[in-house]
Amino acid sequence: MLIRGGVGLGVILTAVWIYCLLDVIMADEHRIRNLSKATWVVIVLFTFEVGAVAWLVAGRPQGPARSLPYKGNAGYPEYDRPGRFVATNPDDDAEFLRKVRERAEAQRQEAKRQRAEREAAEERALEQERKRRLGHERPDETTDPQPG
Repeated sequence: MLIRGGVGLGVILTAVWIYCLLDVIMADEHRIRNLSKATWVVIVLFTFEVGAVAWLVAGRPQGPARSLPYKGNAGYPEYDRPGRFVATNPDDDAEFLRKVRERAEAQRQEAKRQRAEREAAEERALEQERKRRLGHERPDETTDPQPG
């Protein structure tokens, strides 16, 4: 019975050692704590269970990998971010929505005005082009040759 317990413990410790060795090898070098990746590989490889426990305690990266390249992301979704302003009463939300509607309406009016200006400029350009073409097609009275 004692031998079975020793073998079982040996299998568990070997599995932990293999897990830690693979974890060190596959870990992102920039997220490993305290020592370089190569140093951790050597420690875990040659000190077996002691190195595996040291890796788990002092070297393994903590927390999930950050998807954003800057350090400001603490892993919070936008709506759970600490310090985010949240309206405490319905009047604040209504005021915000009113301002958003006013701004959207102002942007629509500005786009309408710009479109009208653009269309008017295009009409003027077309009219000038028509006048220019008509002017070239008609003989000019001042440049007619004099009889005689």
